[in-house]
Amino acid sequence: MKPITAAEKQITAADRTKEITPFIVMEIMEKIHEMEVKGINVVHLEIGEPDCKTPECVKTAAVQAFTCNETGYTHSLGDIRLRRAICEYYKETYGVEIVPGRIIVTSGTSPAMFLLFSAMVNPGDEIIISDPHYACYPNFIKFAQGIPVRVPVHEAEGFLYTPEAIAEKITPKTRAILINSPSNPTGNVMSKQRMEEITALAQAHDIAIISDEIYHGLVYSGKEHSILEITDHAFVFNGFSKLFAMTGLRLGYLIAPEYFIRPLQILQQNFFISANSVIQIAGASALKNAKKETEEMRTVYNKRREYMIKRLRDMGLGITVEPTGAFYVFANAKHISMDSYALSMDILENAHVGVAPGIDFGPNGQGYLRFSYANSMDNIIEGMNRLELYLKGNNLCIKG
Repeated sequence: MKPITAAEKQITAADRTKEITPFIVMEIMEKIHEMEVKGINVVHLEIGEPDCKTPECVKTAAVQAFTCNETGYTHSLGDIRLRRAICEYYKETYGVEIVPGRIIVTSGTSPAMFLLFSAMVNPGDEIIISDPHYACYPNFIKFAQGIPVRVPVHEAEGFLYTPEAIAEKITPKTRAILINSPSNPTGNVMSKQRMEEITALAQAHDIAIISDEIYHGLVYSGKEHSILEITDHAFVFNGFSKLFAMTGLRLGYLIAPEYFIRPLQILQQNFFISANSVIQIAGASALKNAKKETEEMRTVYNKRREYMIKRLRDMGLGITVEPTGAFYVFANAKHISMDSYALSMDILENAHVGVAPGIDFGPNGQGYLRFSYANSMDNIIEGMNRLELYLKGNNLCIKG
């Protein structure tokens, strides 16, 4: 390797990047890829990536868009055909009226988060999130020079996010409360009543409410609710990766109050210009034509969910309240180890099963493991068999 010169040593990363922690799930997946290159067979239960095929209508629409040379820039807010389709989808699914001017289409929900927190957060402002939470929330907030404020949620209560616990964390610096239902990593689905209570709390303190609805459509008991059923003065993240099996196509969107769209649009123009033109057309087709496929996917996921929960419980892992949304099981492994990262790596090395350590999702996730059932039943069965052998064997060298 070429030695680093004195001049190169002076070029260092900005201080704000030093506060950003790695996305552990991605690092585990990348380690698995390295193992697979060496010929090691690993069962992927670590990543929330649907194994189902992308709906045919999506692929057909994308090919047609290429054929018609629809490959130029779109409006910075997004192709009007897609934004209208989103409006129609929210009307049909939730009974809410929104207009295209309230939507900004992004290359996945991650850019939507970047835009919103960049536009909303001043240095030192606080955003309240649950703990555990989606791993990247704190890093988006910190990169915007804000402060993520964690509210612990607990297994015994089904990981419920309560207004009482949230209220204790509100300060004059609080800018917004972030909710995520169905939740990653817990699979918890928040009731409409609970959403109404949290919304009332936000309104009483004149702070924003942000709803991450990326796992909507993947609920197996009861019904998910959009925050827009409760209030128009809210921000919604959503996208196509999970429900429509379009992870690599990178398409998401943000719904915001009309008064907040302009600053978001200016940031989009500067940082991203627009989302992929072809995939936006494909996304519109997904919303209009993929209902049959998504219902089939949900049926398949539910069978996997029920199987995985039973197997994990039979192995002695703790699942007090069954998850009813997304495609994750967040299981208590504290009796094995309080170091979820070390345990997940030991399982990977010795059982060749990829699982996500709870610590990736916040301090209150320590001691838990997240299992994804977004894989084939055959692979899930193999993964559970390997894990069972691991737990019965002499590999439990990880102690917390």
